[in-house]
Amino acid sequence: MTERWVIHLPVTAPDLHRARIFARTAARVLARLSARVEPGGVTVSAEDQQNVRHWVFCDRPLPGGARCALPVDHTAPCSRRAPWLDRR
Repeated sequence: MTERWVIHLPVTAPDLHRARIFARTAARVLARLSARVEPGGVTVSAEDQQNVRHWVFCDRPLPGGARCALPVDHTAPCSRRAPWLDRR
């Protein structure tokens, strides 16, 4: 048996678009709190079809071993960091 446990935290949203936005936001906030959060693995599903999952992040591999941090349906080139997070 493994010593890793996965947390499943049901949160409701009115539609897929808003569920993905909420999931991205929650994953990014939690990733700042703990290195154990894996944002690339975040998925959302309809409450009555939890076996049908929709990816939240692109998570494609990038040169150097990093992963794409943009939303799954992005049209810009893949990036390690969302461009709007650099505008601080």
